[in-house]
Amino acid sequence: MHHQVLTNDSSSNGPADARVEFVCRPQRAAEARDAIAAFLERLDPPPRSDTVQNLLLLVSELVTNAIRHAGGVSSLRFAADRRALQIRVSDRSSAHPQDRTPDLTGRSGGFGWPMIRRLAHDVQVRSREGGGKVVVATVGR
Repeated sequence: MHHQVLTNDSSSNGPADARVEFVCRPQRAAEARDAIAAFLERLDPPPRSDTVQNLLLLVSELVTNAIRHAGGVSSLRFAADRRALQIRVSDRSSAHPQDRTPDLTGRSGGFGWPMIRRLAHDVQVRSREGGGKVVVATVGR
């Protein structure tokens, strides 16, 4: 899995407006959890522990959905500024996530998408030019 810090933009507005971004391409949800944990360790001030737990669960569900339903993750991006933390998962499928009746036997899932929408303050699904989509989940800092 490739990791790269894209920017640490502390523009003329000062450090309070600084934005940090990170990109990788995990093959498994565990790699995505490791990546977001490493990203969050770099933030100052660090997010609250309940926010960290929500982000770990969010990234795990988003990446699992991309692997299971969209053929894998094209890119996983994290961004943070003083107000919010954002997870962006891109994949090659143009099919948007759908609500399904949860399978209580645990065989076919159906719990992830509703959980993602509950944990994030905002979730958007955007079509990408040239095909595919990006799911953007935002959590308040």
